[in-house]
Amino acid sequence: MPLTFSYGSNMDVAGMTARCPRSRPLGVARLARHRLAIMREGWLTAVRDASATVHGVLWDIALADMAALDRYEGLDEGLYTKALQSVATGNGARRALVYFGANAGPGVARADYLDTVVAAARHWGLPATTLAALAEFKRAARAPSLRAKRSNPD
Repeated sequence: MPLTFSYGSNMDVAGMTARCPRSRPLGVARLARHRLAIMREGWLTAVRDASATVHGVLWDIALADMAALDRYEGLDEGLYTKALQSVATGNGARRALVYFGANAGPGVARADYLDTVVAAARHWGLPATTLAALAEFKRAARAPSLRAKRSNPD
């Protein structure tokens, strides 16, 4: 069964169980030399950055679930691509498929999407640096609505 490294909504166990019912999480992993970014469409992607690391979850994906996961990631529509990458786990390096956004933005994250990602990151005990990066994306997502409220005195 292929391994996948997830750093966005696919870290959410309930969501992945609904999409990929025969697959199972293996635990926390790290993708070196990448950082999180927001695509123009509002979803997370990982982009190259020699001084950063993306923390996420390693999944053992059942072959029968791969098509559903590819559909969810918009592979056929060109939203994401996937590539085999080395990720670090508590048991050493593993090769895993990683979904990368077709563009690196800049974009503004979707608030409801980020809520799911933040909850999953907390569930998995991801580092404070990851939670801080997600919080910053969340602040940026709220900023337009805050500006609109200030300029709209109701």
